[in-house]
Amino acid sequence: MGTDQVIYRRFCMHGVYRATLRALFIAALFFVSGNTLQAEEAADKPYTETVAVLEVLYESEIHARDHYLAFADVALKEGHANIAHLFKAIADSEQVHADNFRRILKRLDVEVPEAEPVPIELSTTRENLKYATKIELSEIDRQYPRYIKRIKPEKHDEALEYITYAWKAEQQHRDLIKDIQSGTGIFYSMLLKHFSSNPSRYFVNHNCGTTLTELPDAVCPICYKPLESFVEIPAPEVKE
Repeated sequence: MGTDQVIYRRFCMHGVYRATLRALFIAALFFVSGNTLQAEEAADKPYTETVAVLEVLYESEIHARDHYLAFADVALKEGHANIAHLFKAIADSEQVHADNFRRILKRLDVEVPEAEPVPIELSTTRENLKYATKIELSEIDRQYPRYIKRIKPEKHDEALEYITYAWKAEQQHRDLIKDIQSGTGIFYSMLLKHFSSNPSRYFVNHNCGTTLTELPDAVCPICYKPLESFVEIPAPEVKE
């Protein structure tokens, strides 16, 4: 091979090398700029999943509150003041949860519109109790665990904390109406008699929504706030 051919081949190889480097450099620029753009977009929309879950839960809690208040009115009209008292206590707890979710959303600069009311199909107190139990079981067994898992990767500590508080309070609601669920059949009249002769007191923690029939010894068992964070829900009067 002559000297001229060698020089020409090396020149060609050098050209290919430079072209390859140039292509790699351009690809690297696109990669970096693409990642930078994605990072900027993520920064513009922080806590996307957390916001979505909080919005859903806020509306769900408002609807639950409305249902329980409506159920309480039916119970009062039927003369079941103690069951109406239970419904009002749970409604107050649901309002606490809704207020918490709304507050966190506002801190995330999210505008929170008023929840649209939903139709409430009212029946007798017996049927309303069955429906209430079904709702509580659904929230406990499916909704809250799924939502907590969904937002965990975004690590918004306050949202995780207060959604967990709400989940635990829902478990309390289930316990409070558990006996009623078992009594909505042939023992329903006995249940009503028991409720009428054994009035209860209900205390709701206005930080986390804990719902208890008596105050704890020192602090809330869920959020560990002092007893001053509890509000006693007054018993409604039977309407004549």
